Amino acid sequence: MNSNLTSSDQFTVLDCTLRDGGYYNSWDFPVDLIEAYLVAMKAAQVDVVELGFRFLRNEGFKGGCAYTTDDYLNGLCIPSGLRVAVMVNGGDLCTEIGCTDVLERLFTQSATDSPVNMVRFACHFHEFPKALPAAAWLNERGYEVGFNLMQIADCSHKKINEITAMASDFPLDVLYFADSMGSMIPDDISRVVGWLREGWQGELGIHTHDNMGMALANTLRAQAEGVSWLDATVTGMGRGPGNARTEELVIEAEMMRHRSANFVPLMNLVAHIFEPMKAKYGWGTNPFYYLAGKYGIHPTYIQEMISDTRYDVEDILAVIDHLSIQGAKKYSVDSLNGARQFYSGEPRGTWSPAEMIAQRDVLILGTGPGVEAHRSALEAYVRRAQPIVLALNTQSAIDSSLINLRIACHPVRLLADAEAYSDLPQPLITPVSMLQKQLLAELDGNDLLDFGLGIETGEFKFYDTYCIVPTSLVLAYALAVVTSGKAANILMAGFDGYPSGDPRNAETATILNHFRNSTGLDRLLSVTPTRHKMRSCSIYSTEISKFSN
Repeated sequence: MNSNLTSSDQFTVLDCTLRDGGYYNSWDFPVDLIEAYLVAMKAAQVDVVELGFRFLRNEGFKGGCAYTTDDYLNGLCIPSGLRVAVMVNGGDLCTEIGCTDVLERLFTQSATDSPVNMVRFACHFHEFPKALPAAAWLNERGYEVGFNLMQIADCSHKKINEITAMASDFPLDVLYFADSMGSMIPDDISRVVGWLREGWQGELGIHTHDNMGMALANTLRAQAEGVSWLDATVTGMGRGPGNARTEELVIEAEMMRHRSANFVPLMNLVAHIFEPMKAKYGWGTNPFYYLAGKYGIHPTYIQEMISDTRYDVEDILAVIDHLSIQGAKKYSVDSLNGARQFYSGEPRGTWSPAEMIAQRDVLILGTGPGVEAHRSALEAYVRRAQPIVLALNTQSAIDSSLINLRIACHPVRLLADAEAYSDLPQPLITPVSMLQKQLLAELDGNDLLDFGLGIETGEFKFYDTYCIVPTSLVLAYALAVVTSGKAANILMAGFDGYPSGDPRNAETATILNHFRNSTGLDRLLSVTPTRHKMRSCSIYSTEISKFSN
């Protein structure tokens, strides 16, 4: 164990761009990029570069920085004096293979014969005791050793005391802690450093995430509190909200360490390589990551939702709200899917749509541009044929006096549109009995028609006062309402569809297919242009009734 603490102006800057950023491109970085990066790191006075992982498993193609073997590193031009680190997942040391056998597979040479100077282990707390013996094994072979404790913000004072007591029995060069959820503020950093210092006298390191835009501030606060190893990545490259940005940290480090740095190679790399990569892959914080950090939600939930166009703003906010109550420290696909179920209790309602629409034609107005584009023809048809006009959400592209009903079911969308509904004269169909009191208070004063809603994957079921649908999308809810209401014909306008390749097309197709299968009829007729697979005719014809029978 290294017990020699450095002075306040002596600390180590470790850049882990290629290791942390490799999640976006399977660690497949071109050699010329890596070598330009290494030159830039040396010039900017970065001390250590963590060039990748050493994964134990070989499943699916991954590039050289996923394994960062000695042979691979020997093929790179690494500037003299720039130390090289690799990372191993602590979980790989906790398998039936055994810690020693794993290390023998991953590190076949001593440090004197390897281009690797340092090995870091990323550990959850339950993995820490099993992984710690690796420190002694690697120390005997001349490697510097660091352990990164993940999700430190959730750890109690007592637990940290237990961890530091264990760590003190092994030859660790640095004990890192990671703000995995990006939920910490500088005062939290000071508290954790104080707890760690009660039982650990060696060097400390920090790895911050930028959910709330606090990564650099937290890193600098840690340094002020005596933490002497500071992580960063170029442009913050890393999963989701990313990390402290190297190009900012080295500017601060130059002033604090009084070591002259040349930032030109790094800034050129940022401008010409990493900023375009950031635009392509989309790392970096945003208000959704900020909320996730605030509520301690694993950032992968946000990353998955913002990369999936089926999730609009309302969906993401509703999921965050749900997960903030349920808890989501660990990412789970099932938890994400379950979080889209926004309604409380068994489906129930008090209003029967058959009272208003039985044996009537119903025209459903979607939110696509087709409604506005063909407004005059739609209005003429409504005046002539007198169907029940059902508008999704706040769709108002035609004369409001021609709309009979509105329908909405997404809680966040309802909340966002509550003020708009107060200015719209139509009754609003929504699962009143299943909504939270706060939302009902926002809708107070509106004429609400209570039709219950339940969500079951792949299912459409129709009852007098409630329905079961496969998704919370308002399209599915609207189709269920008019079917439960025994409408004579279902006409649709403004369901234009999305550009080719947009997954929302597939989601809509799934809804339509489930609806057809559940009713046994091809009952839907689009009267404006649509990319979706449904029967269609022209709103400009006077013979629509012939097509809809």
